Amino acid sequence: MKVIAYNRKAKFNYEIEEEIEAGIILLGSEIKSIREGKITINESYASEINGDIILINTNIAEYRGANRFNHEPKRPRKLLLHKKQINKIIGKINFKGYSLIPLKIYFNDKNMVKVLLGIAKGKKLYDKRKT
Repeated sequence: MKVIAYNRKAKFNYEIEEEIEAGIILLGSEIKSIREGKITINESYASEINGDIILINTNIAEYRGANRFNHEPKRPRKLLLHKKQINKIIGKINFKGYSLIPLKIYFNDKNMVKVLLGIAKGKKLYDKRKT
């Protein structure tokens, strides 16, 4: 497993209750840019839109070699999950204070890009002092 991007602030700002691995739908120029390490997930989050889980605000820089066939750097990207997992996630993030945060993006053993999502609850200021 080769980690590409890691969200260091997630464990400081949120208390992670559960972790879920998901696939992500990407374009060819996005994969090439990710292989160069030009991705940030510091300000990104996932949300439910029309029954799908969408990764929002993830910045994948444009690939230089793609010229006019390039992608938008901050476009919303659909995550690949089973219907049971989606229903479970939607049920949990509808509670007050819960959100879905990407913890890291990595290549698995088969060279597929995966996202590790965390169902998290925001910490209070005094909890942050302890960490």
